[in-house]
Amino acid sequence: MNRVISSTRYLALAGVVFGLIAALAAFVWGGLKTVLLVIKLAHGEVDGMAVSLVQVMDGFLIASGLLILALGLYELFIGEIELPQWLVLHDLDALKAKLAGVIVMVIAVTFLERLEANTDARGVLEAGIGASLVSAVLVWMAKKS
Repeated sequence: MNRVISSTRYLALAGVVFGLIAALAAFVWGGLKTVLLVIKLAHGEVDGMAVSLVQVMDGFLIASGLLILALGLYELFIGEIELPQWLVLHDLDALKAKLAGVIVMVIAVTFLERLEANTDARGVLEAGIGASLVSAVLVWMAKKS
């Protein structure tokens, strides 16, 4: 019975596989957005380019977060893999802290997109306050663990 229960850790492979698929899809999505952006630049379309560049970064940040999640799940549940030292995880709290950092960056990029695209000062202020509060809580939780 002990052997059966200990082998259930391999259920995490589902999260690893689908996390890797999602990361791959997000990297391809970011790549396609980059190609489309370069095509627009080649045709002389420069309006809104700052927002488009930030959106490309956002896509790659999301992809990186998904990759970190998949690698972290594998390392925590299945076994050690060769990773850069900054990505080596020893517990679930470390994985949550890494993901919190990525989420904070995505929130910041999303706020910048809104700042660039919006002329409603009150809406931007409210979005900034909301982004700041959520980011502060995530950073606090990451530091706490």
